Amino acid sequence: PLYPILPSPRARDSLEAQIVKARLAHELDPEDADAALALGRYDAYLGRFRAAVTIFSEGIEKHPEDARFFRHRGACYLTLRRFDSAIADFGAAVRLVEAHPDQVKPDDIPDSPDAPTGTLQSNIWYHRGLARYLTGDFAGARRDYERCLALASHPDQLCATRYWLWHTLTRMDDRNAAARALEPIRADLDAIENRDYLDLLRLYRGEASADTLLASARRRGGTALATVGYGVAGWRLARGERQAAVALLREIVAGDAWPAFGHIAAEADLERLGEGPRATPALEGHP
Repeated sequence: PLYPILPSPRARDSLEAQIVKARLAHELDPEDADAALALGRYDAYLGRFRAAVTIFSEGIEKHPEDARFFRHRGACYLTLRRFDSAIADFGAAVRLVEAHPDQVKPDDIPDSPDAPTGTLQSNIWYHRGLARYLTGDFAGARRDYERCLALASHPDQLCATRYWLWHTLTRMDDRNAAARALEPIRADLDAIENRDYLDLLRLYRGEASADTLLASARRRGGTALATVGYGVAGWRLARGERQAAVALLREIVAGDAWPAFGHIAAEADLERLGEGPRATPALEGHP
């Protein structure tokens, strides 16, 4: 079960104001693909993932050749733990974009002053890689992450992709390839959104302390704990420290940051390890 998690009051007020504008734009021109995408994305930012799925599904019916709707609905399915549906949507997106030039993706938050950190195609490969990783298809995840790396250029996306690729390769017990995935990592990479991933990659290189990273993440809580906690738990599993890893995975799923990829991956790992999540958030009433 999943329950709504709202952004801070200040962020929520801003997003609510923007979603009113997005809904009006969509109502004025229901055939406008960009307006539909903006409305669905604002729903997702506000934790209304099922509402977003509905908007994106309507967009797919009206614009079946627009890969963006499949890409964003697939991301919502990931958050809702519908991994097979996510993989199917990302596969459809791949088929739609592979014969076309890549394009810079819009900002993660519409109207954000921050520059985009990725491209449409690299984001499709990245998210399908994650969906495959979560289902235990590590060979498929490896192929998707390697394809993503061939398209990624921004430090944020490079850090995120190499982070999940490292986890994938260690699960495949390909330690040499995992070590090679870390070779380009430098402390001075200009990661903006994915600084935690960069710090974890430095941990895997032996350049950071797990205890220090965890202490900082616990102080910040929420998504930070899910992200850093999962990264440290995976590192401990790779070192054969199963008991300590499982304890950390349970700490993550007992938290409330259920939309975070680290939280979702912790659930999947506990299930795969035969440990089962001991604490799960409640879902009824999630919009």
